[in-house]
Amino acid sequence: MKKTLLSLLAALALVAAACSGGAQPTTTEAGEQTTTTTSTTAPPPETTTTEAAPEIGTPDNPIKVLFVPSVSAEEIIAGGEILKETLAEATGLTFEVSVPTSYAATINEMCASPQDTMGFIPAQAYVLANELCGVEVALKAKRFGYTEYWTEFITQRDSDIQSLEDIAGRKWAYPDAGSTSGFLVPSGIFKQLGVEPGESFEAGGHTATVRAVYNEEADFGTVFFSPAVDPEGNVLWDGTLETADVPADKVDKCKVTEDGKNIDCDGWIPKDARRNLREEAPDVIQKVRIFALSDPIPNDTLSFGPEFPEDLRSQIVEAIVAFAENDPEGFATAFDAYSWSGVAPASDPEFDFIRGLVQELGISVEDL
Repeated sequence: MKKTLLSLLAALALVAAACSGGAQPTTTEAGEQTTTTTSTTAPPPETTTTEAAPEIGTPDNPIKVLFVPSVSAEEIIAGGEILKETLAEATGLTFEVSVPTSYAATINEMCASPQDTMGFIPAQAYVLANELCGVEVALKAKRFGYTEYWTEFITQRDSDIQSLEDIAGRKWAYPDAGSTSGFLVPSGIFKQLGVEPGESFEAGGHTATVRAVYNEEADFGTVFFSPAVDPEGNVLWDGTLETADVPADKVDKCKVTEDGKNIDCDGWIPKDARRNLREEAPDVIQKVRIFALSDPIPNDTLSFGPEFPEDLRSQIVEAIVAFAENDPEGFATAFDAYSWSGVAPASDPEFDFIRGLVQELGISVEDL
């Protein structure tokens, strides 16, 4: 009877096992230890790896050197390549030179890439970039010993325009709405004088503005002024409007120099914006004259993105200062498009005059 009962219990256990669903535990004995596993296993945890960004100033992440398009991009790039090679040799860093399509595009690029951009930008662009995202100024240009420059107002030699009051209702060509000397300062002057030009248009750079006046597409234009020099590089300007332009008795003697780099008017060598049209129009001085000048404007700047590494910034600034001091001819060649002859330290308060004009006129980056 007992044997029969045990057999019945074993049979019931087999039936229960056969009727149960799902995976069944299996038991493996190893000595005294028992390990229980199931027939299903969990997937391994996902692992992700994040690669560190390439260091700034390496071939995979070059420092972006930006120039505003105040003259032709070809001229700027030619000098920029010289600067790039000089900086690379001095610092061991890698650089990439470019000329954005406008002043606004240059500002936006510096703000979009705050850690790896440096820009050669004029005073107005600096003020707007500083306000927009904290771009920081480091150096300002020297031109023939000056750390400031001026707006010059130009017209045709035979024009009846003689003063700023005469431009009322006249057609105005300017380089770019982001140009300090070409647009901001003239706009402020017009507002202060209560004089309103007539139709106006953006010519697309200082050289293009001179071309527009030369071709009589505009009655007058506004571009940058730098003083004329003699063949030895001595400044000939005495600070007055009378000596800002080539003397009348020398105008007909103006001709492009044999090396093509300048216009020589019998020992009087203009360095203002008209000079940059010399290849296309060798008689530009004979056809275009200066009729007014503005008050001084802080020279163009070397500025850095707001998050640019301080140690790299110091290396670059030191290298540029050394370049200007130790190889002035090479430096002048690299910056020929902008007529830089050297650099000097710069600080933000120096640009308060321009900042005031920007605020008074209500100008923002969107206006450029």
